[in-house]
Formats: sequence, C-alpha cells, structure tokens
Amino acid sequence: MQRASTFRNRLLSATVLGFVLACGSAPAHAASKEIIELQTQVQQLLDMVQRLQSTLDTRFGVLTHLAEQTADDANRVTATVNALQLKINAQSETGGGKIDAVSGQVQSLNDSVDELKSRISKLDKSVQDMQAQLQSTPGSPAGAAPMPGGSAPGGASPAGPSGSQVPPLQETYQAGVRDYNAARYTVAAGEFEDVVHYYPLDDMAGNAQFYLGEIAYRQQNYPDAVKAYNAVLEGFSGSPKAPAAQLRKGLALLLMNKKDAGVQELRLLVKRHPQTPEAAQARTKLNGLGVKPSAGR
Repeated sequence: MQRASTFRNRLLSATVLGFVLACGSAPAHAASKEIIELQTQVQQLLDMVQRLQSTLDTRFGVLTHLAEQTADDANRVTATVNALQLKINAQSETGGGKIDAVSGQVQSLNDSVDELKSRISKLDKSVQDMQAQLQSTPGSPAGAAPMPGGSAPGGASPAGPSGSQVPPLQETYQAGVRDYNAARYTVAAGEFEDVVHYYPLDDMAGNAQFYLGEIAYRQQNYPDAVKAYNAVLEGFSGSPKAPAAQLRKGLALLLMNKKDAGVQELRLLVKRHPQTPEAAQARTKLNGLGVKPSAGR
C-alpha cells in the first residue's frame, strides 16, 4: 500500500510540475480559455489516477486476504495429514489390517494439500502481478485504461494449440479425483488420461498417472497397474506420489505371484524413502512375508 501511495504522489507531482511548466512556457497572449481547458484536462487526469489507485488498492487487499486464508487452510490440512501419518506408523508396528484404508485417506488429504499449494502459488503470482502493475502503471489515461481487466489473462489456465479443445488442467484433474473417490473408475480414468495427454510435463500428470495405476489396482488388473506405477517412477521420480507408486507396485507384483520382484520393490522403497509412511507399510509387509526389510548378507 505504501508503494502504491508513493507512486500516486510521484504521479501527482509530475502532473502538477508539467502544468506549471506548461503555464510558464505559454505565450503572454495565450487565451484564458486554453488555460481553463488545460486545467480541466489535468483535473480529469488526476481523477482517473485516483479511481485507478482505488481499484488497485481494493483488488490488492482482496488477493492478500485470499492468500492468507488459503495458507491457513493448507496448514490445517497439513496438520491432519501428519496426524494420519503417525497413525499409519503406529498401525504398521502392530501389523494392523486397516493400513490400506488409512493410506487412502492420506492420499486424498495429500491431494488436497497439493491443490491448496497450487492455489497459494497462483494467488502469490496474482499479488506479484498486481504489485508490478502498481509500479509500472503509465502516467496517461490511454495507458491506464486496460488495467482494470489486466489480471484475467494472468490467472487463466495454460492453453494448448487449440484452447477450445484442450480441457483445463485443474478442473479435469479435480474431476478425476472426485470420480475416483466415488468409484466411477471408467470416467475417472478418462479424465486422468486427458491430464497425462495434454499436460505431460506438469506435476499433476504424475499424480494422474498414479491414479491410473490405482484404478487398475482396484479393478485387480495388476499388470496394467504395474505399468502405470512404472510410468510414475520413471517419468516423475521426484513426484510426491513416487513412494506410494513403488509401494503399490511391490504389492501388485506380490499379488501376481512374483514374490522376488515384489520384495525387491519394497526393499527399494525402504532404501529410497526410509522415513515415509509407505516405507513403514513396506517393512510390515516384508516382516509378514518373513523377509528382512534390507537385503543384508
């Protein structure tokens, strides 16, 4: 706000200075009518600057409030996720049979955290764009006119070669998660496939690929599930879904009676991500099979 006020004061000073210079350089015989017209134009310019400043201040305040509110939501969801992860660890130590159910809850909450982080990132960018507008607003009405609608393009979803045919990333992914949670697997698979197809380089493509594996796993199509999990591990190794993908891949291999391959995946998970809830589940499964979590001599 202080930066915007400084900008307004500078613009006002420059305008008044321009008016004084214009008056000083005017010929002695200049008509008073021309001076009145100049004064009117200056006043109109000042009025427009004040209206623009008021609009920007209001929008800046709304964006700041939204960013703070979303950050609070993310903190609350993160705390819930941490509590559930501790619950998983406790159940893993006792070999409880409800791990899969709790793990599904954690996955859904992790998705909520990812979505909230994405919203925070977009709000932060909108605030930064607004600050940049406040700093670089031209000092003329012609340059200032487009500003009230200027934030819309910045918040729009990235469009592909044909924007009318490419589905929006956020909406498509969220619809897929909703349909997956509602067990509408065929519809959800189509939506996740759209995310992977149209946005292959986005982080959400890794999440969508993981859910394609989950859909195949729930339908007991374990070979396709393993392929989908491999796509996550090979194409999105840094994804937060990577530990879950490796866990589910190992479990799918075990269900396919490929014990050696399944044990190897679970051991790799424990080695690569030792502090994760998925690693705790892998240790429990390996112990249940009578296998050591590490491939020691």
